[in-house]
Amino acid sequence: MPRPLRDPRRAAPRRGRERGGPARSRDRRRNDVNPVVLVVDDEPGVRYTLRAILEDQGWTVEEAADGLEALDRIRRGGVDLVLTDLRMPRLDGMQLLAELSSLPAAPRAVVITAHGSERHAVEAMKHGALDYFAKPFDADEIVRVVRRSIEQLRLADENRRLRARLALGRTMVFESPAMARVAELVERVAGRDVTVLLTGESGTGKELVARAIVRASPRAERPYVRFNCAALPRELAEAELFGHARGAFTGAVRSRAGLFREADGGTLLLDEIGELDPATQGALLRVLQEREVRPVGEDRPVRVDVRVLAATHHDLARDVEAGRFRKDLFYRLDVVSIRVPPLRERPEDIAPLAEHFARRFGDRFGLEAPRLSPRVLDRLRRHDWPGNVRELEHVVERLVALAAGPEIDDDPFAGDAAADPTVGPGLRERVAAFERGLVAEAMARCQGNQSEAARQLGISRVTLIDKLKRHGLR
Repeated sequence: MPRPLRDPRRAAPRRGRERGGPARSRDRRRNDVNPVVLVVDDEPGVRYTLRAILEDQGWTVEEAADGLEALDRIRRGGVDLVLTDLRMPRLDGMQLLAELSSLPAAPRAVVITAHGSERHAVEAMKHGALDYFAKPFDADEIVRVVRRSIEQLRLADENRRLRARLALGRTMVFESPAMARVAELVERVAGRDVTVLLTGESGTGKELVARAIVRASPRAERPYVRFNCAALPRELAEAELFGHARGAFTGAVRSRAGLFREADGGTLLLDEIGELDPATQGALLRVLQEREVRPVGEDRPVRVDVRVLAATHHDLARDVEAGRFRKDLFYRLDVVSIRVPPLRERPEDIAPLAEHFARRFGDRFGLEAPRLSPRVLDRLRRHDWPGNVRELEHVVERLVALAAGPEIDDDPFAGDAAADPTVGPGLRERVAAFERGLVAEAMARCQGNQSEAARQLGISRVTLIDKLKRHGLR
C-alpha cells in the first residue's frame, strides 16, 4: 500500500536535523553516483516534504521557490533533474520548461500537477518533461518516478559517452594507448558545456578531435563554425568574429552578424588561437566573460550562447610568460586541456593510418585495393614524422599516385619526397593519377571492352592500350 505523508508543517521536528533541513538516515549509504535534484515549488511545505523523501534515498536536493529562482540556479550548472510545480508566481512550470528547452545541456524535468490535471501533465511532456506525478502524492510514487527519470538520464549519458568514442573513431584512425586516452577525454568533456583547449604540434589532428567533441555534444545539431585566427589582420579579424555595422570601415557596404552570432546556440572553434593579436585577445576575453558581442561600429551589445573550442600548436603558458598572450584569456580558455600527441609518440597508429590513406587515395585515383608492402610499412614506422599525420598523408598520396600495381613497394622517401616529405605529389603526378582513375573507371564500366572504353573516353583504341600499359592496368 502507498505510504501516506503527514503534513510536514504539523510534524514534529526530526532528530539529527541540521540547518533547518530534513535529516538523512545515518545508516543509509549514498549512491555511487549522487544526482542533484532541484525542487521548484512556491509552497515551503511541499519543498520540505519532497526534500525529506529524496534525501532519504541518498540524493542531493536543492530548492527554488519559483521558475526564475530555478533558472538562476540551473545556469550555474550541476543540476541533474528538476522537479517543478506547474502553477507558480513570476515564472510558472510551463514557462520554465520552455526556458530549459532553449538552454544547451539543460537538466530534464519532472512536473508536479494538481489532482485531475493530467491533461496539463501531458502538455508538459510534449514540451520536454520526462514524467509527472500528481498532488496529493505519496512517497513511494515519488521515489519510483524520480528513480525512473534518473535511470533514463543515466542511460542517455552513457549513450552520449558511447557516441563520443564512436565520434572520435569516425573522424580519426588510431590503435595506440595515447589516442585511446584522448578518446576517453573526449567522452568525458563532450557532454559538458565547458571551454576546451586543444594543444599539439601542427598536423596532429586537433581539428578532427574538435569535430568529435561537437558530434558527441548536446550542441551536435546546432551550428558548428570554424575560424582560423591566423588568416586575417586585426581589424578584419574582429569584424569577422564579432560582426560589424554598415559603414563601420572602408569596404563595409553592408552589416554582418559575425561568427559568434552565426554559431549562436552551437560551437565555435578558434583555430590557431595563439596567433591572435593583443587587442583582439582583449575583445575575445570580454565575450567569454560577458557572453555578449559588440559588433564593430555599434554601441549596443548582443547576447550570444556559444561553446568555444580553441586549438593551438603554441605553448600558450610560455607565451603568457613572454607577454605574447594574455594570462586572463589563457585561464578562460584552459578550462579543460586536451593534448593531441605527435605521431612519433604513437607509432602503433602509423600502419593503420597509412593503410587508411592508401584506400582513400586508391579510390580517388582508380587503383583497386592498393596494398602497402611490409617493406614500405617498416620504412614508414621508422620515420620520425616531423609533419605528423599530415606528412604521412602526403607521403602515402605520392606512393599511390605513382603506383604501378595494387601492391606498393616503392621507397616512400626516394627522390623528391626525401627533400620535403610534407609536400604532396606535384601537378604532373596528380594529373597522371587522375588520368589513371578515368581509364580504370571506363574499363570497369565497359567490362574490359577496350573499343567501347576508348569510344567513351574519346580516344583511339591504340592510345587506350598505351595508357593501360603506362598506368599498369593490364
